Amino acid sequence: MKQQVNSPHARDIANHLHPYTNLAAHAESGPHIFNRGEGIYVFDDEGKKYIEGLSGLWCASLGFSEKRLVEAATRQMEALPFYHNFAHKAVEPTIELAEFLVERAPVPMSKVFFTNSGSEANDTQIKIVWYYNNVLGRPEKKKIIARRSAYHGITLAAASLTGLQYAHNAFDVPLKNFIHTDCPHHYHHAEEGESEDQYSTRLADNLEKLIEDEGPDTVAAFIAEPFLGAGGVIPPPQGYFEKIMPILEHHDILFIVDEVISGFYRTGDMFATETYGLKPDLITMAKALSAAYLPIGGVMLSEKIHDVLVEGSRKFGIFGTGFTYSGHPVPAAVALETQKIYEDQNIGRHVKHVSKRFQERLHGFADHPLVGETRGVGLIGGIELVKNKETKENFDPADKVGPWVMNRAADHGLITRAMLNDSVGFCPPLIIDEQQIDDMFDMFARTLDDAVAHVATL
Repeated sequence: MKQQVNSPHARDIANHLHPYTNLAAHAESGPHIFNRGEGIYVFDDEGKKYIEGLSGLWCASLGFSEKRLVEAATRQMEALPFYHNFAHKAVEPTIELAEFLVERAPVPMSKVFFTNSGSEANDTQIKIVWYYNNVLGRPEKKKIIARRSAYHGITLAAASLTGLQYAHNAFDVPLKNFIHTDCPHHYHHAEEGESEDQYSTRLADNLEKLIEDEGPDTVAAFIAEPFLGAGGVIPPPQGYFEKIMPILEHHDILFIVDEVISGFYRTGDMFATETYGLKPDLITMAKALSAAYLPIGGVMLSEKIHDVLVEGSRKFGIFGTGFTYSGHPVPAAVALETQKIYEDQNIGRHVKHVSKRFQERLHGFADHPLVGETRGVGLIGGIELVKNKETKENFDPADKVGPWVMNRAADHGLITRAMLNDSVGFCPPLIIDEQQIDDMFDMFARTLDDAVAHVATL
C-alpha cells in the first residue's frame, strides 16, 4: 500500500539513515515502527504484539517496562541532569556505580572508565593498551589479536577488532596493527574425528605460531568474547581458554574479555568470566549494564594496568582520553538501579532456573531437517540452518534463508536475528519465564515448518 507523504514510514525514508540496514532495500520497504513495550513484549504501530526474542540488540535485560529505571532516571534528571567527569570533577551516581562494579568484579580489578557504548569501550581498551606499552618503553608492542567471526564494535578501531566481513566492506578496516586468528567453531572448522579438546589444542598452537611469526615483542593484547555473540552465538570448545591463557601470560600479552553481550547474568553468573574461569587484565561492558534503558559502557582495568597509567600521567600530564558523556550522571544512576534490581530479584538464580527450559527447547530443534547445529549457554542460543545436515553445507548466502526465517518469525509474533551462516539468535530478556520460553520456541517451531516449504522452492 502506498504510504501517505506525511506518514511516519515516508518521513523515515525521507530523513533517517539507518545503522546496519540495507539502504537500497530500505528505500523500497520502509521501516517497521515500534511504539510500546511491556515486559518481554513490544508492540508495533499497528498494535501487533511480539516476543522480543533478542532483547532488542542483546541488551534489554529487564524488558521494556521496568518502572524503577524510569524513576531512577527521573530522580537524577531533577537533581542534576548533566555534569562531566573531566579535570577531577565527579558526580555521585558515577562514583557509586564504579564502586559497585569494582567490588563485584569477577577477578580483582582496580578502576572503571565509563563510555557511552561497547564500541567506545573497546576503542578505549585499545588506547589503554597502547598507552600502557608506551609508558613501559615498548613502543613496538602494539598489535591486537582478535578472532574471525568475533564482534567487538563498529568505531574505526573496534571495527578493526571485529572479525565479520560486513563490518569491513568499503570502510578501509581493519587498520594497521589488528590481526585475526581462528574462529573457535568446532562444528565448521574441526578436522574429521577431531575432538573439541584436540581442536582447542590446535587453535592454541595456531595462536602461538601467529604470535611467534608476528614477534612476541610486537603483540600487545588478545581480545575475546567468552562466547561469540553476533558471530552466531558460539560457546568455546572444551579446553579452549585453558589452553589460550598460558600462552598470553608467557608472552606478556594482555587479555581483554569483551563482556558486552555476556555480562550481567546472561549465563546466570554476573559475568561470563566466572562461567568460563577466565583471568582477564581488562573487561569491556555495556548493554545490560543499564538494561539498555540509557546508553552506557565501561572498561574495568586491573591494578597492574592502572599503576602504569598513573606513571604515564607523571610523565605526560593529563590522561588525554574520554568523552563528554563519560560517566554521565543519568545513565550512571539508571545502571546503578539496574544492578540493584538484579540483586533484589536474584536474577542470577532466576536465569539458572529458567535456562534449563530454554536450553532444553533450543536443543530440541537439533533433529529438525533444516537444523545443522544448536548451541547456547544460559539464556542465549543460536540455531544454524543448513542445506545438508550430513555435510554441514550451508545455504547459498544469495538465498537469504536466515533473513527469510527471521521475517517469517515476526509474522508469527517473534523477533529474533539472522546472523552468519543462516544462524538465528535467541537472547530474550532475563525476566522471561518458562511459559514465555515455550511460547517463544513454539512460534519458532511454526516458523521452521514454514521454512521447509520455502526452501523447497529455492
